[in-house]
Amino acid sequence: MKVSTTEQVPGHRVTESHGLVRGNTIRARHLGRDISAGLRALVGGEISDYTKMMAEAREQALDRMVEEARVLGANAIVGVRFSTSYVMQSAAEILVFGTAVTIEADHD
Repeated sequence: MKVSTTEQVPGHRVTESHGLVRGNTIRARHLGRDISAGLRALVGGEISDYTKMMAEAREQALDRMVEEARVLGANAIVGVRFSTSYVMQSAAEILVFGTAVTIEADHD
């Protein structure tokens, strides 16, 4: 499955649109990680536990969107965007969405 942030996939043309597809996940912070993150905030630097957690959340949301597109019969998703929002003080939602399409290689 090709996934693109642009509206077109280079070297391909869209032959059918299957509509909006999306994937999401909500992740809560862990108290132990919050304590270590608080300490890291005092001295500066990357909070690697949160970086890893958010990367895993993005991948899970992306996997869910791709599966939804497959069910619709698409072989690509264009116009992909990510969004993050807080649903409560210690939990965030990662949402990814785009348009499921069928593409074919250009034969110019």
